[in-house]
Amino acid sequence: MKRSAAEIVREYGPFPGADHVDGVTYDGEHVWFASGDKLNAFDPASGHPVRSIDIAAHAGTAFDGEHLFQIAEDRIQKIDLKTGRLLATIPAPGGGCDSGLAWAEGTLWVGQYRDRKIHQVNPNTGEVLRTIDSNRFVTGVTWVDGDLWHATAEGDESDLRRIDPRTGEVLEKLEMPPGVSISGLESNGTDHFFCGGGKTGKVRLVRRPPRKTVRGARDGS
Repeated sequence: MKRSAAEIVREYGPFPGADHVDGVTYDGEHVWFASGDKLNAFDPASGHPVRSIDIAAHAGTAFDGEHLFQIAEDRIQKIDLKTGRLLATIPAPGGGCDSGLAWAEGTLWVGQYRDRKIHQVNPNTGEVLRTIDSNRFVTGVTWVDGDLWHATAEGDESDLRRIDPRTGEVLEKLEMPPGVSISGLESNGTDHFFCGGGKTGKVRLVRRPPRKTVRGARDGS
């Protein structure tokens, strides 16, 4: 397993009217984060707030290219990005103990905090398609370049982990500084992660280390 210190390159917030950060996602232009009774968006270039949606937002947040998905207690809400209108809900697999949320492979990936699990879920029905076990509390989930990453927080320690989506084996770990926890996770699609800062009200930008590819396995040669 590759292990290194997480490199925090920028901090956003705290933001007016949002005293904590839970789920985090990125729509390609703005970063969205959950803060209990609303979804908030800010410009990652300037750090300035740009929009909010009044809707229950208690944990993980995801974006499928058109809609926002938001965990609210024991359900996952599907929200129209343009209007903020609630379109549908499905049951959350953890029944109210859910944490991170991500979109990949046409499905939702849902972290279950204290049960240390990640579920792949049908976004239309809530059916659990498969489950991956972790050995740490799961606080955020994201996919980037075909890799599954999740955030952990337990005790005074928090880290980002690249794992094998078939077995749950930890392949790489980015360790956050002591006392700095992660409450939500999303990739920017390239070389950074947006990490929720929980009660600090901040979102931290963490650099994703480049990963060497195995010639012939990933580049088609």
